[in-house]
Amino acid sequence: MIAPSILSADFARLAEEAAVVAGPPGEGADWLHVDVMDAHFVPNLTIGLPVVQSLRKATDIPLDCHLMIEDPDRWAIGYAETGAYNVTVHVEAAKDPVALAKNLRAAGAKAGLSIKPGTPLEPHVEVLKHYDTLLVMSVEPGFGGQKFIPEVLDKVRTARSLVDTGHLRLLVEIDGGINADTIEAAAEAGVDCFVAGSAVYAADDPGRAVRALREQAAKVSAHRTG
Repeated sequence: MIAPSILSADFARLAEEAAVVAGPPGEGADWLHVDVMDAHFVPNLTIGLPVVQSLRKATDIPLDCHLMIEDPDRWAIGYAETGAYNVTVHVEAAKDPVALAKNLRAAGAKAGLSIKPGTPLEPHVEVLKHYDTLLVMSVEPGFGGQKFIPEVLDKVRTARSLVDTGHLRLLVEIDGGINADTIEAAAEAGVDCFVAGSAVYAADDPGRAVRALREQAAKVSAHRTG
């Protein structure tokens, strides 16, 4: 699965930028990744709920909202209620991640949990049993265009093993520095969904870039997602 990140898109033309990565099933973007930042949890400020509400009306691509914000226990439910398909919160910010996962699902969204590059996976395995998605950050959250941190792939391999053995039932997603040079290593490690920003939106043909990344990942992936 490929989830283009609108953090690298033209914010003045978001509806059009969503349209250029849409396409027939299996060809266009699987999800549209929306980075919500509050300038507190991360040192950057992007978009919030009103923009997500407008974007939801402008595209049929499922919205994958990544909330890099303080107090997601309070704010995340609004994104689920507005129609986001998947709402991801950070384990470093959530006060009660188990209750939050239940509330997100009750509001109609899939629940995602993200971990920063320096956050270990193992202490959060029990919490992840309540989640649908694990988002492994392969850069420090806050800004696009950063260099991929290969060491995080150890966490991906651990998560993949836990999924394959039935200890977890979730989708493994990765975000940060994903491009033609890094996607195959991530796919080999066991990633299901790849967030790509500049690799898609800086390309001459973003739709073709989505297809090319998917083909690269599928070529080396030992598993498939439905």
